[in-house]
Amino acid sequence: TLAAALAQSRSGLAWLGYAVPAVPRKRFICCFESIHALKFSNCCAGCRLENNGGSYFDSNAGTCVQEQPPTHIFVLLRVAQQGVVKVRTYTPGCGLDAAGLPLIWLRDVTEKESLAYLEKLARSAQDRVAEQAVEAIALHAGGEADQILENMLSQTKGEKRREEIAFWLGSQRLRRGFEAVRKLAREDADARFREHLTFVISESPEADALPELLRMAHSDAAAGVRGQAIFWLGQKASHEAAQAVDDAVERDPDTEVKKKAIFALSQMPTEQGVPLLIKYAKSHPNPMIRKEAMFWLGESGDPRALDFLEAFLLGKK
Repeated sequence: TLAAALAQSRSGLAWLGYAVPAVPRKRFICCFESIHALKFSNCCAGCRLENNGGSYFDSNAGTCVQEQPPTHIFVLLRVAQQGVVKVRTYTPGCGLDAAGLPLIWLRDVTEKESLAYLEKLARSAQDRVAEQAVEAIALHAGGEADQILENMLSQTKGEKRREEIAFWLGSQRLRRGFEAVRKLAREDADARFREHLTFVISESPEADALPELLRMAHSDAAAGVRGQAIFWLGQKASHEAAQAVDDAVERDPDTEVKKKAIFALSQMPTEQGVPLLIKYAKSHPNPMIRKEAMFWLGESGDPRALDFLEAFLLGKK
């Protein structure tokens, strides 16, 4: 069993690994040593398990991602005398280098056994290991993983821990995870937490994620939440997102929200954002908003923006 293997391996340094069914989503989880290596190699070189340098990534796009979602993930546990000190998850195809340490591969770990142990780590380990355990839980296929994350989220009081669990639940657990996070976005009394949920919802692959982000931008009671929702809408190239950001500049009563909306326009594709920025630089009744629009037009480098700014500075209409 997993527990027996862990107890036996604690007499010395080692890695334990096993495979479990994965939540069905296209992805590739691996590492790269530098931005240069990621940009110029066809695929990543693999992960050095004992190296804290380099970057660990989970991508659903790029040359390494296969058309069919991986059926399994690999869960690796770094074991030392004090117990498990690192939890990492990878997809098949990522080369792993344990730097000469034993890598003990377990062939009979069930999903239920894996989840039970990872939940124990997530609830009791130090912060970094606990977060890694939550991530690993979120990548398991079965509905039991949904229930564990939902239970943990409802029972956790610390702000940082709630945000971590909500992220993995909402971004990875498909429909059920999205619905759990959407419910919190509508009902949770903590405005700071709802601000974080705008990011979680922006990362969800569900079709209803954009409408929920639009709802938060239009009607959440807290200006900070509306502003954050507008920020994440600014990362979306869609007519609905552009319309919502435009509406915020026109109608939101809070000047800080309007300023965030102007910034969001600057982050949109230029064919969407630049004409709206020019419109507000010309004619918005709030001078602070006109100034913000001018600034982001100058930063854009777009020829239309430069033409407008030149005409403005020369006193032309």
